[in-house]
Amino acid sequence: MVSAAFYTLGCKLNQSESEALVSSFDSRGFLISKVTDHADLYIVNSCTVTTKAEQKARRMIRKFARDNPGSVVLVTGCYAQVEPEEIGDLGNNVFVVSMDRKHTLLGLPDALREGMSHGLTLTEVVSDFLEDSRAQSIKNEDRFMFDTTSFTEHARAYLKIQDGCNNNCAYCRVTIARGDSVSLKLCEVVRRAVSLERAGYREIIITGVNITDYMDPDNHANRLPELINKLTSTLKTARIRLSSLEPDMIDDNLAAAVAHESVVPHFHIPVQSGSNFLLEKINRHYTRDKVREAVQILRNVKNDPFIAADLIVGLPGETEDYFIDSYSLISELEFTQLHIFPYSQRPGTALFNAKNRVPERITGERTRRIRNLADDLHKKYLERWQEREIDVILEKYIESIGAWSGLSENYLHVMVKGLDNDGSFRGRLVRCRIDNIENGVECEFIRFL
Repeated sequence: MVSAAFYTLGCKLNQSESEALVSSFDSRGFLISKVTDHADLYIVNSCTVTTKAEQKARRMIRKFARDNPGSVVLVTGCYAQVEPEEIGDLGNNVFVVSMDRKHTLLGLPDALREGMSHGLTLTEVVSDFLEDSRAQSIKNEDRFMFDTTSFTEHARAYLKIQDGCNNNCAYCRVTIARGDSVSLKLCEVVRRAVSLERAGYREIIITGVNITDYMDPDNHANRLPELINKLTSTLKTARIRLSSLEPDMIDDNLAAAVAHESVVPHFHIPVQSGSNFLLEKINRHYTRDKVREAVQILRNVKNDPFIAADLIVGLPGETEDYFIDSYSLISELEFTQLHIFPYSQRPGTALFNAKNRVPERITGERTRRIRNLADDLHKKYLERWQEREIDVILEKYIESIGAWSGLSENYLHVMVKGLDNDGSFRGRLVRCRIDNIENGVECEFIRFL
C-alpha cells in the first residue's frame, strides 16, 4: 500500500486545501502517514508570505528528499508558484506543482492506483501525471475543487469561499502567487456548508485569501454580508467563524450580519501599521482612524470579542515615531492577540527595492517591545474571562494531563477537565467554566450542547 504524508505551511486556506488532498488520498485507500515517519509520497503545501516561511519549506523539502531517496516529494502552494526552479533544485526526487495547478493533485490518487496497477513505478506515474497536468487549461472554478466533508487534522470544518486578492499591497507576494480575486457561487457555498453540518461539524471556518472581497459571480450584489445572512438563516447547529476581515470593509452592513448569534465573537484584522504615512506607502486603503472605527463596530455587536491583528514591524521608512504610532494604536484598541511579522523583503513586490531599510537590530528590538505589549493585552483579556462560561469544540484528548484540548467561541485555546477519553467526543460542542488562567486556560465541563 502506498503511503502519503502531508506538510503544510501558511494560512488557513492552505490548511483547508491540504485537508481536501488528505481526504482524496484517504478515501481511495492510501495510508496517511505522519511526516516524522517514512512515506512513499510527501506533499508539501508551501507559503511565500515571509522569507522564514520559504526557508522552513526548503529545509523540510531537503530533509524529506534526502532521508527518503526512494520516495517522491511533491511541492505545491504559493512558494512553488513563484520559485519553481529554486524548489526543483532541492533534490532529484523533488517535483513542483504550481499553485494554479494545485487542484489537479486531487486526481493524483486515482492516477497512482491505475498506473501502478499496470506496473509503473511511483516516480513514473507522478512524472506522467504532471506532464498531463501542465497540458490542461485552467479555469477560475478550478480553485474551488477543494471540497471535502472529512477533515483528518481538524475537528472543525473549513469552507473556502474566495481566492486571490485585488489589493496589491506593496509588501505582499501572495497576490503574485494566487492572482486576482475570484469567488465561489453563493448557492454552492450554502450547499457545501449544509453538507458540512450534516457531516456533524459544529463549526465552519469561512476561508479565503481576502474574504471581504467576496462577490457572488452570479449576482454581484451578494457580498460577504449577504452570504453570512444566508448561512445564518440556513444552518441549524453549526457556528460560523470568519477568517481575516479588511478594516476598510468593516461597516454597519457587515456588522449587522456578524451580529447573529451563530457567528462567533472572534475577528482578525490585518492592521499592518498604525502610521498613516506607512499605510499609504504600502498601499493599504484605510487610516488609523478607520481601524479604530472597525474595532468599535465589532465590539458594538459582540460581547467582549476576541480581536486579533496582524502587524508588520520594520517596514522601509519606519522611524521611531511611526513605530510609536503602531504601538500606541495597538495599546489603545487593546487587541487580544497580535501576529507580529518583522518586515520580510519579498521579490517582485513594490517594496523590494525600497530605500530607508530599518536595520535588523532595530526591527528586532521593536518586535520585542510590541510582543511584550501583546502578551500584556492577552493576559488582560483572559483575566476578564476568569470564572465565565464558554462554549468549546473538543479537539484532542491529552493523556498526560487527563483533559481535552479545545477551542472556545472567542478563540481561547483551553483544556477541558471532567470528561473521559472517549473518541466520540471529538468535535462535540460543550459548555464549560473557566477556573484557571495561570498555566494556560483550564475550564470545568458543565454539559454537552
